Amino acid sequence: MRRLLVVLLLLICGAGQSLAGQYLLIPMDLTQRNHLRAYGVAFHTLQAGDKVNWLLNYRGGSFLLDDTPRARMDARLLGVGFVTIGESEVADIRRTVGQENMDEVLLEKPPRIAIYSPPNKQPWDDAVTMALTYAEVPYEVVYDEEILSGKINDYDWLHLHHEDFTGQYGKFYANFGLEEWYLEQKHSTEEMAKRLGYETAWELKHAVAGTIAEYVEGGGFLFAMCSATDTIDIALAWMYTDIVAAPFDNTAYDPSYRSKSDFDNTFAFQDFKLVTNPMMYEFSDLDTSNYSVMRGAEADYFTLFAFAAKYDPVPAMLTQNHVNVINGFLGQTTGYLKKYLKRSVTVLAAVEGTDEVKYIHGRKGMGTWTFLGGHDPEDYQHRVGDPPTDLDLYPTSPGYRLILNNVLFPAARKKPQKT
Repeated sequence: MRRLLVVLLLLICGAGQSLAGQYLLIPMDLTQRNHLRAYGVAFHTLQAGDKVNWLLNYRGGSFLLDDTPRARMDARLLGVGFVTIGESEVADIRRTVGQENMDEVLLEKPPRIAIYSPPNKQPWDDAVTMALTYAEVPYEVVYDEEILSGKINDYDWLHLHHEDFTGQYGKFYANFGLEEWYLEQKHSTEEMAKRLGYETAWELKHAVAGTIAEYVEGGGFLFAMCSATDTIDIALAWMYTDIVAAPFDNTAYDPSYRSKSDFDNTFAFQDFKLVTNPMMYEFSDLDTSNYSVMRGAEADYFTLFAFAAKYDPVPAMLTQNHVNVINGFLGQTTGYLKKYLKRSVTVLAAVEGTDEVKYIHGRKGMGTWTFLGGHDPEDYQHRVGDPPTDLDLYPTSPGYRLILNNVLFPAARKKPQKT
């Protein structure tokens, strides 16, 4: 409804008429009243065929765009703060950017976004889906059949959230094995596996993980949160090996699985050990959930690292924020022990004074991946069945900003690497 109102008003005002010499600066520091929907304004501007300049490290990663009736109306309707500036003010900003640890990145084309999500309703929410919906950024939903059929290649950016690519149904067996939603999930996954030519759910999920890895190697952008981050690497490391216990597929796991790992296939992690006990709500020993639980919500924080914007623009884009210390939040996979990271991984955020990392990034082939531990940035211990977070209560959430940084990152014009 809001977008329809924008269109009607623009038909009256003249949609694309730029005001001579005028620009809109959308500040992303503490003065901004709705950081999350500011990303929506930037995305809609790209959709309209206009360009957006992302001012890295300038006032929290501000956006600079032409002052058009469409952009101004969009910002007002979304409740996003902006200031109108002229050529002289823009020149001053660019001088500052040129002299400080800042950079100006041109965003050119809105990425096509896919969310990996099952067709049957799950008793938990997806923070990325909520962030995109709140910011009014469009996306499409895909699942195993679309991934394996090649439809994934129609998209620039793929998101994975609370998923389990090991074929163990989230390891909810011990606590929720008799719940209707769990039994429905297990039945529908087994039926899909058979329909797509796989004997078991784990074989299906491993194949999906392998196809996603090929998508990234071919140039795709992958963003994952919570249990999707470690389970996809587990599936890739044991691609053709049964590592799941009998309650999940009615067969025992391969007792020789330890000797069959191939960490060369994984995105981020190596040398970790699996947790094969079906009664334990954990996939491996790389997760840091227990450390966060011991600290408790009041003492659980992580710190964003600072990057040289002119020399490391990609990690700088991914860490843009109005604060650099962020409240922690739990998930089935909350964070990662540093000792299990591959040497090529870039750590974007960590818990100071510990071996725990929260936010990581890397390349695979021609594409990139970014992993963020935890489930919901504004619900410290989001439990199964809890109601979704109301983002109207958290329009300036720094944790949700990390998600939306990843949405705009694929729109950036690639610069030559500085050496």
